[in-house]
Amino acid sequence: MLTTLPNVKAWLNLTTSDSDELLTRLIVAASRFIESWCNRSFGVQEYTEHRNGTGSDMLMFGAWPVTAVTSITVNGRPIPAAADFDTPGYRFYDLSVVLQGYQFVRGRRNVTLTYTAGYAAIPPDLEQACIETVALRFKERDRIGHQSKSLAGETVTFFIGELSHSARAVLSQYKKVVPI
Repeated sequence: MLTTLPNVKAWLNLTTSDSDELLTRLIVAASRFIESWCNRSFGVQEYTEHRNGTGSDMLMFGAWPVTAVTSITVNGRPIPAAADFDTPGYRFYDLSVVLQGYQFVRGRRNVTLTYTAGYAAIPPDLEQACIETVALRFKERDRIGHQSKSLAGETVTFFIGELSHSARAVLSQYKKVVPI
């Protein structure tokens, strides 16, 4: 999950456990929605990708941030980790892998990348976007289907949307937009 019940309750300024079950369900739903909207998972996990060789010495990983690379093969040939900047092999960064003395030879699904990627701790801005999404769903349950309400000569207009503007701005930075 992208946030915790105590963090959501603190944001909503709730001190009782009356809504804990509902909030927990909303946290699960919002976390899944955000991962779907961003087209990626955020927790740490292992990935194996079969990719097309590009003829270059660099490839972008399909998931990020990358924390470890288990293996890289090109045309069935294992590529070793480079001991330094002069030794042939691979070096990896959060988003990409670079080969020294090798290439990702052009071909169809001739490159296999096995690596670990994801966040051990969810970044605070991402967690806040989830908290705001949960809070939005929680607050709107009393006005489902209402876009505005008039009371004592004043009209209140409600936000209608899947994500708040601030959550959308944050999540756009994490969204996976390039297909692998």
